[in-house]
Amino acid sequence: MEHTHPVRRATPADAELVADMLDTFNREFDTPSPGVAVLAGRLKTLLAGDDLAALLTGEPTADAPAAGLAVLSFRVSVWYDGPAVTLDELYVRPGLRGRRYGHALLTAACELARGRGAEALEINVDGEDVDARRFYEAHGFSNTEPGAAEPMFYYYRDLV
Repeated sequence: MEHTHPVRRATPADAELVADMLDTFNREFDTPSPGVAVLAGRLKTLLAGDDLAALLTGEPTADAPAAGLAVLSFRVSVWYDGPAVTLDELYVRPGLRGRRYGHALLTAACELARGRGAEALEINVDGEDVDARRFYEAHGFSNTEPGAAEPMFYYYRDLV
């Protein structure tokens, strides 16, 4: 399937770029970040393995080396023959939103997950993030399981 924008899988050589984009994303929404150096160190290892994939889109410019980023985690699951896949992050730089970079990333994320044998792609979205919820719902995602009337909830607890 063709994408509106080309999407490529990040390699360990892209660790600094991916880390910078994740840090920028968190700072945009006032979410704590361990910083680019810590993230880049983790990503150099993670991007070399199969448990995490990062996708990049957008031609590099002087202002931005990439327009958008998607990060997916793959894990074993008793519920599927293939991996359970979570879209951990989907980020498009503010000045480039509305140009279908997010669509290209989400389409590529679904294709990558499907290609690795996944039967579902999970996404956690903040309840008040109406724009993100609208975006995912427009792409066929739902917060209710088939046959259920009530939405699913994501629970979280710090362990440190």
